[in-house]
Amino acid sequence: MSLLPVEEALARLLAGVEPVEAEEVSLFDASGRVLAQDVAATRDQPPFPASAMDGYAVRSADAAEPGARLKLIGQSRAGARYVGTLEPGTAVRIFTGAPVPDGADAILIQEDAAAEGDTIVVREAVRPGQFVRPAGLDYRAGEVLLRAGRRLDPRALALAASMNRHRLTVRRRPHVALLATGDELVPPGAEPGADQIVSSNAVGVGALVAEAGGDAIDLGIARDRVDHIVAAVDKARGADVLVVIGGASVGEHDLVQEALSACGMELDFWRIAMRPGKPLMVGRLGAMRVLGLPGNPVSAIVCGLVFLKPLVRALVGLPPETAPEAARLGAAMAANDRRQDYVRARLALRDGGLTAIPFDRQDSSMLATLATADALIVRPPHAPPAPEGAEVPILRLDDQG
Repeated sequence: MSLLPVEEALARLLAGVEPVEAEEVSLFDASGRVLAQDVAATRDQPPFPASAMDGYAVRSADAAEPGARLKLIGQSRAGARYVGTLEPGTAVRIFTGAPVPDGADAILIQEDAAAEGDTIVVREAVRPGQFVRPAGLDYRAGEVLLRAGRRLDPRALALAASMNRHRLTVRRRPHVALLATGDELVPPGAEPGADQIVSSNAVGVGALVAEAGGDAIDLGIARDRVDHIVAAVDKARGADVLVVIGGASVGEHDLVQEALSACGMELDFWRIAMRPGKPLMVGRLGAMRVLGLPGNPVSAIVCGLVFLKPLVRALVGLPPETAPEAARLGAAMAANDRRQDYVRARLALRDGGLTAIPFDRQDSSMLATLATADALIVRPPHAPPAPEGAEVPILRLDDQG
């Protein structure tokens, strides 16, 4: 069986993916969610002309010359405006954010004024509109300020709150069921037997799901028996995606495909031209998408970055992630074979530019190297030898959202 190129595998995985349905949540539950509807302002902001500084609200015609004297007749502060209209020769004490009284058209800042009892002496002339924020300076009622498809970060949520929107319509979080397989695995916190290791893949892959906007559902660890795997898969019914980690290769103890086929999975493809991560599997089990990741820890995480995160992003209505950025190689690299390589590297600034320095050892079991890495150098199939200083594409590991 020929190996499927990464780009074709990703395109087939994402073909026909539609965003999940929407739900309404409070602002405080909306962080990181993706808008399903446009959001328009319900009011002008500011809703009234407001002072941008502490000082005195004046008629600019009365304060056009230094030495002018104005009678202080009241004050306006945030939440308690001056009720009345400025007459010629008068001023109102005002504070930042307070409504500008009717009749006033400028703010004489307090540094440019001297108070003598109830008289204000102008030290510096003012011009019309000085330090006044007009009503609607930021936005107007009915203006669409947040568009569907926007991921709600702190800035967007603060804006929604200022628009007096206390609930937002967002895409629900896709449910991604995670199943690790293997007799050799024990969960974190358990005491491994003599021939066992601690299961790490579900934790790392689950974190990728959360970063992309989904809810990870841990199905635990299935033993290397078809009936155990089938029973665990049955618990995933109703999820949007089932991710099975390990057991998808060709060894006699790799039983995932057999078990999933017994459950009714329609296999789309298996094995891709990628390193690490060749034994990747994609299929459908009814409406649920199935993704089989390799069991090697680095392979599982890298395949999760390249395939699972884009799938979850598509399910919440986000576009594909940005293309790789460029860096200079910090060490020469040999020619590549037919598989697309994702090489762990650390980043450094050299001579004013970004340099990617590949680690000497790239074994797919070495999680410590992956945790230390800043990026993956992407080496296309059949790439020729690359000398130190050559430009290469990279995927940052700390900026995958």
